[in-house]
Amino acid sequence: MTTLPPFAPFPEAPWRDHIVPEEWEACLSNWLALAEAHLSLPNDQFVFQSSKDESLLSFLVSFMREAASNGATVLGTSQPAKVLLRQCFLLAARFLRMPSPPLSLLQWEFLSDFCRLYSKKRTSALINQVSQKSQVITSLNALKKSLIMTLDAGLKGDLKTLESRLKRLNHLIHASPEIAAFFLAGSDFIDGLISCYKIMNPPLRKAIVTTAYLSLVGLTEGDSPKFSMLTDQLYSLKVAAESHKNGPLNANDSMVAELVTVTPILKQVQRRLDESGSSTTRLKSVVSALEGFRKPGGNIKPKRLVKRKIDKGKGVMTEDDEIPGEMRMHRMSQISQIQDLFPDLGSGFISRLLDEYGDNTEQVVAHLLEDSLPPHLASADRTEELSPERNRRKSRDIAPRPTPPLVPIRHNVFDDDEFDKLAVDVSNIHFGKRNPEKSADDILNDRSSAPNKAAILSALSAFDADDDERDDTYDVADAGLVVNDGNPEDADDQKRKDASEEALFKAYQSDPKAFGRDAVTRRSQTRNNLKQQTGMTDEAIEGWGLMLTRTPHQMRQLEMKYSAFSGDQPALAPTAWRASPAGSAAEDSEVDSGNGNFRGGPRGRGRGGRGGRGQSRGGGGRGGGGNVAGPSSDKDTENARRRKEANKGSRANHNRRDQRARKMARGGFPG
Repeated sequence: MTTLPPFAPFPEAPWRDHIVPEEWEACLSNWLALAEAHLSLPNDQFVFQSSKDESLLSFLVSFMREAASNGATVLGTSQPAKVLLRQCFLLAARFLRMPSPPLSLLQWEFLSDFCRLYSKKRTSALINQVSQKSQVITSLNALKKSLIMTLDAGLKGDLKTLESRLKRLNHLIHASPEIAAFFLAGSDFIDGLISCYKIMNPPLRKAIVTTAYLSLVGLTEGDSPKFSMLTDQLYSLKVAAESHKNGPLNANDSMVAELVTVTPILKQVQRRLDESGSSTTRLKSVVSALEGFRKPGGNIKPKRLVKRKIDKGKGVMTEDDEIPGEMRMHRMSQISQIQDLFPDLGSGFISRLLDEYGDNTEQVVAHLLEDSLPPHLASADRTEELSPERNRRKSRDIAPRPTPPLVPIRHNVFDDDEFDKLAVDVSNIHFGKRNPEKSADDILNDRSSAPNKAAILSALSAFDADDDERDDTYDVADAGLVVNDGNPEDADDQKRKDASEEALFKAYQSDPKAFGRDAVTRRSQTRNNLKQQTGMTDEAIEGWGLMLTRTPHQMRQLEMKYSAFSGDQPALAPTAWRASPAGSAAEDSEVDSGNGNFRGGPRGRGRGGRGGRGQSRGGGGRGGGGNVAGPSSDKDTENARRRKEANKGSRANHNRRDQRARKMARGGFPG
């Protein structure tokens, strides 16, 4: 048996840059010759010799990794490069069809790179065949656990590694519905994607949305679509979207809203349901509910601009004959949207797809996912880029034109700083908090960045307290009043302080001994009342009284504040006549309670004295024994009522009646 020479590993990008074209062509030829030699071996020799050739396996792993990450263009455009690309696919496919493929080819990294480098039509059957092997399941289990832990960690996790892993995994999920179902088994993975989407990291968000879309669409593909699992996952998305909508964050800033807006997930699910004929009421209701989370204006297409017909070779080309800039911008935005999902496709190839399907992005994505492109596009170069050529505009006027005014340059305070010159240290740049795992107590306890004590003492020693003369114009002792110190307190607090001070001052005026410091005084009722009114302790009350005795000017201030008349008269004494409440029969008399002293009215009508002087004889004179308003059973009350009626008949009513009759006789006029 002839032993074949070993393979040289496929060089990485820094090594490839130092290889001259002639040497690179020689490497391609040698690799191609060895690959064809291994492919020409019979099955038994291939299993015995090629599967144990570590150099061949190392070459395949490195070739798939470099060609997938940098594109097939790293091989060049020569004919040996294209043939080597095809022979490597045949080698990998032959290894994967073996009953026991090599372990290095059953890792998820190699399978993802293999699916990225070659189309889904060529790799899907191979990946579905090896996805049930125990080595593949072990590798995917480790990956799934690692992704769930990083997604749940949020900002504390390695976001760059998470983004690169998701982007690499997306190609494997896209190629195999079985692997898509493996990652969506349970709710941990999809819940981790939803929670990690809250992080404001646009590239990571795109990778998360792409992973969720490809995983959900994968459940509808294959020989036996898993619509039951799809219904559960869509319901979980609906519950998460409703919870996010009821929360404090923006309702449109959720993964579910972004998923149903920028991807055709709902249309794909609905179409697959219609094709399979196994639609259920629950799945239809969940799909219709998810339609309500679509962002407003997310599916509105700009007005399609029609390219004007150009008169070729006739006349002068004008600006109206050029393709409008808005149309080019819209086309480039469509190309970028498709490249987010299929980064290996060139802009020229995507432009041809858009021309084929009438600028409908969703149809282009759907046909790419299903590998249902027309023959002339399926065989086209998928890495084709748009041509950078531009047609120069012709003009008849060749006279020189004046220099247009220069565009003004805006300046700000950040010009020529470290960021502007790109000289900033990368270690000082961080996303979010610098140390998100540290709490406030940890930061305060960290004295590494605290100022040195010697520096503080040296700064204090350099400070001169007598540098400026103090202004004592408005001191309390000189001004004789309380001056606001520039720190006004709350009005309610000031009122409470004034009320407490007034209570203390009045207590001091009434009894200075109430501020004594002996035990008897502290247990007295006066001291307890003071403590209840002011809320102060015994020591504070006694200290206030002691300071008041030592500062005479404070005593004067408190007397001016609380003892002097402030001009306020809260109540006016009534001056109208009131009936006597204590037993006088006279209408204008007033009685002091408890004795028989009567004071005469304005005209001295009181029977107990004359002109308001003296005291009634015999306990009040005639009227000293009763009152017309007294109790009816009292003898003095009856006597007072009889005297009143007698006096009314002799003087009061008759005199007034006669006087009125005289006035009426004169016609109501005096005289």
